[in-house]
Amino acid sequence: MLPPPPSSSPFSLSALVSSRYNASKGKYLHLLSSIISLPSVLSLSLPSPLPFSLSFLSLSLRLSSLSTSNLSVPLCPSRVKAKDNVLTLPSVPLKLVLQSINGTLESVYGPKRSTVAYTSRHTAVRYVKNCFKNPNWWFKVAIPRQRFMERHVERLIEVLGGKIEDPQLFLLIRDLFESESVSIELGGTELGKGFPQESSIVPTFVNIYFDSVDREIEKIRAEVHKSNPGLKEEELNSNNEHDSRVFHQPVRVYAVRYMDEIFIATSGSKSLILDIKDRILRVLQCELGLRIDQFGSSIHSAVSEKLGFMGYEFQAVPPSVLYPPMCEKAIRARKKYLKMKAAKTQELKNARETRRKKLGLKILNHLFKRVKRGETFNLGFKIENEIKEIFEEWANETVKEYFEPVENRQFWHRHLSTGEFLKLDRIRNQLPDELVQSYDEFQEKVEQYLSPFKAIKALEREERDKTEEEERKYAKRTIDDLTDLKIRVLAPIELVRKCVKLAGFTNQMGRPRPIKLLICLDDIDIIKWYAGVGIKWLDFYSCCSNFKMVKTIVSYHLRFSCILTLAEKHECTKRQAISHFSKDLIVRNKDGCEETWFPTEREIKMMGQKLTKWKKIHDPVPVDGALTMILVRLAINEIGKYNCVAHFCGNKDGTGLYRVRLLQNRLNLNPLNEKKWVFGLGAIHESLNKKCLPLCETHASDLLLGKIGLQDVDCTSFVDVD
Repeated sequence: MLPPPPSSSPFSLSALVSSRYNASKGKYLHLLSSIISLPSVLSLSLPSPLPFSLSFLSLSLRLSSLSTSNLSVPLCPSRVKAKDNVLTLPSVPLKLVLQSINGTLESVYGPKRSTVAYTSRHTAVRYVKNCFKNPNWWFKVAIPRQRFMERHVERLIEVLGGKIEDPQLFLLIRDLFESESVSIELGGTELGKGFPQESSIVPTFVNIYFDSVDREIEKIRAEVHKSNPGLKEEELNSNNEHDSRVFHQPVRVYAVRYMDEIFIATSGSKSLILDIKDRILRVLQCELGLRIDQFGSSIHSAVSEKLGFMGYEFQAVPPSVLYPPMCEKAIRARKKYLKMKAAKTQELKNARETRRKKLGLKILNHLFKRVKRGETFNLGFKIENEIKEIFEEWANETVKEYFEPVENRQFWHRHLSTGEFLKLDRIRNQLPDELVQSYDEFQEKVEQYLSPFKAIKALEREERDKTEEEERKYAKRTIDDLTDLKIRVLAPIELVRKCVKLAGFTNQMGRPRPIKLLICLDDIDIIKWYAGVGIKWLDFYSCCSNFKMVKTIVSYHLRFSCILTLAEKHECTKRQAISHFSKDLIVRNKDGCEETWFPTEREIKMMGQKLTKWKKIHDPVPVDGALTMILVRLAINEIGKYNCVAHFCGNKDGTGLYRVRLLQNRLNLNPLNEKKWVFGLGAIHESLNKKCLPLCETHASDLLLGKIGLQDVDCTSFVDVD
């Protein structure tokens, strides 16, 4: 008999999972019946009420009577040639079950996940940029496209059985894969991109499946680091003259894994990385049963060859390439800028002084008139000290500014040091001692404060120190270029340009052109779709060194393609469209207020690399989903007839029907054909092409802007429209 479920009061899922740990067995027991099936876990952070019976779903899980095939909907493509390529999508209740399983497994495996595995692209990029030191050789494990078969599922359950003892949960996982409610395709371009064919639990399953590879990499790294210990810090920072010229670089191994992509680098020899590669490929082939592309997994030189990983390009370069010194033109521009800044500061200071003088004269004039009339002032406080301090501060600033140039000091020193006759003994003997003593003290003060020779020497010393500092920096930069290597992250500009051309933003000559399929949309929806594509590109490649080129593509090609599309829709010229919408693509909403969805030219110009060493960053969603899908609103009078299919929305007010149009179907291309398709660009499953989805205004706007994807929409509730 099953134990009664605990109360659904607020709780910590990790604490609840920890309570199911059995120390004697070293495993977590009965997670499905005691945690995953709880209504409080199934409905975690979800609105209430739900459109289905949550208690019945919980009871079905507890009794192991849940049929995943009944909670899944198969979708067939519209093309006759692709009738066999059926996509099975889970319904909303089954998505809740998958989310509950995902949260429970993350509580079990997340805290003890290997340091090699990363769940965020930008976090992995930051680790590569900051921690990969002086790599000589590297390689990427190339896994060809292959489906997750039954033997892989059994291997996954075997790995889960090492920490979990729950036959009911394992039976449910087998049923999910058999019904194709959950499917994994390794080596493709769909993982981690928010496509509807990828379930939310897939990243967790992949990380658990590759855990043995992560442990093997950690073992290799520990062996190499143990056999090549580094010097202590006090030994490197020794004051000995000979020790300061020693550069110690111990052999290190670096590794990063994101989903099914594995990136290995080392600062050692090529024979070392050959051994590392053989050990890792042996684990992948023998233990995990995966096919490996030996040619794609070749070893490359970190300096002379770029390596593609997670949609970026990596290359080891000297520090002067990554952080180049300022050229003469940039130095002149900076000096001009500083000069203009100093002049503006002086103007503001002069204006402030003028206002102070006018205010002081007004106050004195007012007081003089009142005193002249015989009025008296009885103040409860004294301000003499404050006024004295203010005037002393002004006087000191004035004197300091005046005597800062050497010419002013030299002028007053020449005038105040005249009167050599007072230094003659026959004259001094005839004068009073007090006068002679005062003259000597005055001359000492003149020499102390106004002597131009000390100022000239100070300027010469400052110039000499500046020259020595520049020589020191140049020597350090030269030594770093000879002894150090940094990682440069690049955006694949050629692939981005191919994507721009494939999607129809540019013509064969590379110039912006309109997309005629968008003409049927409202102006604001056209701008939102372009904004969604552009923002995702800017967000994804914001960590790259050539981010400026990506900004140019978004600010020029996408912006003017949007302007030309609006001009084509309204049958006007480009100049007229710019005069109406402006280059910032300002549009008015229903209330008549101006809105700007596309990033302005100034905003794009001010954007910089967002990856810093300490900043908390998020995992950016690639542009693939927004780029390869267009939502076309149908012009039918059925507003408010259907519920919004966004998860747990159910809104009927203002709901309209939107038809999904996919890029590969519009161009009649196969995404698996790398000769005609862009390498690395993922595609939404063609079964969703021309499907009509009822969406409210809010979620339709979010879908156009790329804030949500089809993974956040119940695609099984599409509407058949003739």
